[in-house]
Amino acid sequence: MATMNISLPEQMKTWAEAQAETGRYSNTSDYVRDLIRRDQERSEKIAAMQIKITEGLASGISPLSVDEILEKARAKALELGLTKS
Repeated sequence: MATMNISLPEQMKTWAEAQAETGRYSNTSDYVRDLIRRDQERSEKIAAMQIKITEGLASGISPLSVDEILEKARAKALELGLTKS
């Protein structure tokens, strides 16, 4: 594993150490790695959402009414088990 030294303001250093002391993380490096992993996941989700937005914009205007669109969305959510009937 590569080593990297970073500089933090005292308040951030204290916070990171306190997070490690909770027992959830083995040390401050483990805490920082978790933060980076979460940021990577967040960035991937944002990129995926941006692709969907771009696709939506490129698809043009729907011939369906708002009520029809909502009904289709509700049906899809039921199909995927994302909501109860």
